[in-house]
Amino acid sequence: MRKLFYMGLEPYEGRYTLQLQQWNEAVFKRRGINYVVVPGSTIDNTKAISVGQVLDAHGRSYFGMSQMMNLVQMMRSGEVTGEDVVYFEDMFQPGIESLPYIMDQIPPEQRPRVFVRCLAQAIDPDDFVHVWGMSKWMSTYEQMVNEFATVLATNEEMVAHMRIANWTAPIYNISGLAFGKEEVLGRVNNKLKSWPERANRVIFAARFDQEKQPDFFMDMIEAYNNQWPGVPVEFAVLSGGPLRSNNPKYLERAYKMAGEGKLKIYEDLNKNEYYNIVNDSRVLFNCALQDWVSNTVSEADALGCNVLYPAYRSFPETFANDHTRLYVPWSIDDAVSKLRIQLSGPHVRQGKISDWNNGTIDRVLDIMQGNGEQWNRAGNRYRDHVAGAKYK
Repeated sequence: MRKLFYMGLEPYEGRYTLQLQQWNEAVFKRRGINYVVVPGSTIDNTKAISVGQVLDAHGRSYFGMSQMMNLVQMMRSGEVTGEDVVYFEDMFQPGIESLPYIMDQIPPEQRPRVFVRCLAQAIDPDDFVHVWGMSKWMSTYEQMVNEFATVLATNEEMVAHMRIANWTAPIYNISGLAFGKEEVLGRVNNKLKSWPERANRVIFAARFDQEKQPDFFMDMIEAYNNQWPGVPVEFAVLSGGPLRSNNPKYLERAYKMAGEGKLKIYEDLNKNEYYNIVNDSRVLFNCALQDWVSNTVSEADALGCNVLYPAYRSFPETFANDHTRLYVPWSIDDAVSKLRIQLSGPHVRQGKISDWNNGTIDRVLDIMQGNGEQWNRAGNRYRDHVAGAKYK
C-alpha cells in the first residue's frame, strides 16, 4: 500500500464521527502510514441531526458527494494510483457509483483497491432502512458495491448475514469498531472514579429508536423497582441532543416516567459531559435488536462502568462469551437478575473489551497491508470462527 485515501464521515460533536477520524489518524501516524484525509463539505454549521436517525439525511448526502468530487479530482490528476487504497468508513457513500464507472474505463494497473466498512444496512432485518421502506433500493446499492470493493465486517454474525444475502466480495471480520481508548480517557483527565465514588446509576445511551428497544429498558426499570423497592437506583437516558425517536410512544412513556421520578433524562450532552456521567455511573444497559458491537460498550468499559447486554447478534463475540455480562434476550427476569449482580461491584474483566476494540484500526491496516488473512472469511466456512473467543 503506497498511500491510504481515507473517506471519513461528517463530523458531529454529539455523535462518534468527529472522534472517529481523530482515532484513525492517531493510528495512521503511529504506524507511519502515508495517508490523505479526503475532505468533504458540510451542508451547514449546525453539526446536528435534523432529518434521519444515525446521521442527518441531507448532511450525509451532501458531505459524501462533495467527498467523492474531491476523490475523483485526485484520481484524474494521477494522485491516486493502482498501488493505493481508498477506505470508506461507511459502505453507504452517496456518489460511490462513480468509482466503478471510472475504474472500469481505466487500465487495471491504475485502479486503487477499495475497502468499505459495513455497519448494517439492508442485510440486517432490524436496521432502520426497513423501518422507513428503504430496503429494496439499499439492497441493490449493496450488490453494486459488492462488485468492486473489499468489505470489512465488524463481527462474525454480520459476515453470516452478508453471505446469506449472496455477497461475493472478499469479506474480512475486523472484530470490533474503531476506538481510541487513550483519547476517551483523556476526556476525564485519566481519572476513573472508584466504585464507591460512583452514583448507583444505570444508564441507557443508545438511540431512543425502535431497533434499540427503549420500551424493554423501561419495562426493566418497572420490574426492578417492583422487585427491589428499598434499593434506590437512578435509571437514566443519555442523549447528545434533544431526545428523539422514530416512535413517539417511547418519548411519551419516557417523559411520563421522568415525571414520576422513575427515570432521569440527560439531553443535549456534549462528549465531555457524556463521558463524565459514564465515569460516574455503575452500569451501562443495552437491549438493542440492531447494534453491531456498539461504540457505547467500548466507552463505558474504558471508563470503569460495567456493561450489561443481551446475548444476541454480535454481543457474545464482543464480550468473549462472558455470560456474566450477557442476559437472555427479551427476558426481563434475567435482565433484572444480572443487573442486580452488575450493580454490586466492578467486573473482574473491566477494560478488556475496550482494550480489544482499541486494536480494531490496527486490524484494518493489517488487512490492507496483506498481514490480516486470519480475518478473511472466504467461502462457506465462515461459521467456523463463531464459537472462538477473540480475546481472553
